[in-house]
Amino acid sequence: MRWLRVAAGAVCAMAMGAHAQPDSQSPIRTNAWAPRPVDLPPYVGTHKPHWKLSSMLADHAGREDWSVTLADDRHLLAQYVSMAPGKSTPRRFHPDTRVFWIVQAGQIRFAIEGQEPFVASKGFLVQVPDRTPYRLETVGAAPSLRLEVMVGGASTFYTLDETPVPAPGMEFVKVTLPGRGQYDESNRPYLDFPREIVDGGGRAGMFVRDDRLMAVIIRGQAEPRPPDTDRGHIHVDYSELWFVLEGKVDYLIEGLPFFTAEQGDVVYAPAGRFHRPTFGGTGMATRVGINGFHSGVHVELLSEN
Repeated sequence: MRWLRVAAGAVCAMAMGAHAQPDSQSPIRTNAWAPRPVDLPPYVGTHKPHWKLSSMLADHAGREDWSVTLADDRHLLAQYVSMAPGKSTPRRFHPDTRVFWIVQAGQIRFAIEGQEPFVASKGFLVQVPDRTPYRLETVGAAPSLRLEVMVGGASTFYTLDETPVPAPGMEFVKVTLPGRGQYDESNRPYLDFPREIVDGGGRAGMFVRDDRLMAVIIRGQAEPRPPDTDRGHIHVDYSELWFVLEGKVDYLIEGLPFFTAEQGDVVYAPAGRFHRPTFGGTGMATRVGINGFHSGVHVELLSEN
């Protein structure tokens, strides 16, 4: 039996700087017994450790409209979506949860109620709060490609001027509901990563911070590979997804060989597996950490010495 150490809000502190403590003024460490499955938590359904962008593009060569589900668990639904030039989504929204995107290729015109429409290209992160209608349209001559992330199990509503997309076992009825979700200091409509951070020298950090969804930009210089005895940490109650936004990121996930993910790749670790992402390659590297808890804990093995 082993001790585990719990670090509250660790992901936020790591991304926002060593002196940033989102939930307290000083770091707090708690030593505890934590439950962990005897058998290594498996990858089930659509989930796998490493989705290579190059493989997805090869699998869909010659097609402009396609999608691949990368994560579908109780907290996250994530898909890679390619949309042909001139195509658009229906005008839709989600009643209780946010949705966000990372643009990988092409150009997408975002029309979000209450915001001036804008065109996003590679490296943009965009989000929409609950009860806020939006539409996405591919503009330009090339297909657009995006990572789309929603809360697991979230419902999709359609404005009355649209025809709802059929959903198995569901019927659509006309309803009314109050209010709109809000943007705030932690949740802005979009971030142009190449312009604002790579070229502009801006600071990486939280992009989506919500009680049901989190996305944090973590950027750093390539570093030597740590020894494999450094197992990283686990999340006991939730999975984690990463999008490689820039450069290369190295991963050691419990039960798997060490591997490197490149720009555009997606990596997934189920709850209960130790994992250790580090900055790979030779230059700067950036990953977007995505999960369902904005202050979820990093649980580390506690030395018995």
